[in-house]
Amino acid sequence: MSLLVPIALILAVVVGLILISVRLLRSRESTSVEDRLDEFGTLERPPTLEEIELSQPFTERVLIPLLEGLADLASRINPQGGMENVQHNLDLAGNPYGWSPTQFLGFRFLAALLLGGLGIVVLILAKSMALPRRIVLTGIMAVGGYYLPSLWLRSKTSNRQREIARSLPDALDLLTICVEAGLGFDGAIARVAEKWDDELSREFRRVLQEIQLGKLRREALRGMANRIEVPEVSTFVAAIVQAEELGVSIAKVLRIQADEMRRRRRQRAEELARQAPIKMLPAIAFLIFPAIFVVLLGPAVLRIMTMDVGFGGLGGGLP
Repeated sequence: MSLLVPIALILAVVVGLILISVRLLRSRESTSVEDRLDEFGTLERPPTLEEIELSQPFTERVLIPLLEGLADLASRINPQGGMENVQHNLDLAGNPYGWSPTQFLGFRFLAALLLGGLGIVVLILAKSMALPRRIVLTGIMAVGGYYLPSLWLRSKTSNRQREIARSLPDALDLLTICVEAGLGFDGAIARVAEKWDDELSREFRRVLQEIQLGKLRREALRGMANRIEVPEVSTFVAAIVQAEELGVSIAKVLRIQADEMRRRRRQRAEELARQAPIKMLPAIAFLIFPAIFVVLLGPAVLRIMTMDVGFGGLGGGLP
């Protein structure tokens, strides 16, 4: 019974963190100007400041100010280089939900405080546990709460990189077809961005926006490669930049890159296929083989257990 209470509290805090995250993410969804004008048009009189404040959801009144306060504290503690590293990690993950580095650090501090507070509650309830172990448990929970958002961000980064690496050969095929059909390179990128709605097409849209704002094409492409950090994308960007600087035909370079990316995708699929038996071995050894043994040897064991004469009786009956 003493272990059920800490486990229940841990689950409650984890669920609370998930709900807070969902509320924060939903609160960042922008409302259209027309909807807000329609809402004010239905009012008989202009609302007071108190009514406007109370009409806001709990997330905007309590959670977001708390998160911003923790974010300001985190920005003061962390050096400028650390903030740049956090921004780079957010860019690698696709800048999820439009979080800034200070907001992400604030969320990390919030998770550490919640899990650390839960550790203090466990320290009070688990009286049978030794005091040093309880203190260590509290510290581990606080540190774990601080690093859990980083693990989540790292998972989103790896998923995003896999998605981009998987979709790059198809995008290069379309780029090659568009350029060979007479479109310019920027127009071909725009066509790819219009055709799909994935992480790579969003990066292509950002490249086009930066070019329209006056940034050089090679700088925009290199910025895209730095935000993704996928070897295939870096190779593609380096080839395009080099072709632009040397005056080589971009259509020919794109054709070579498309063939190379398809070959790499095939090699990656073959590598995953070779890894499959090794990954299946633990499941076969610990799950499938025991079940087979139970099915094959179970009836024989039951038959031996239900025999009237035991092994000793069989041995005693021999001359």
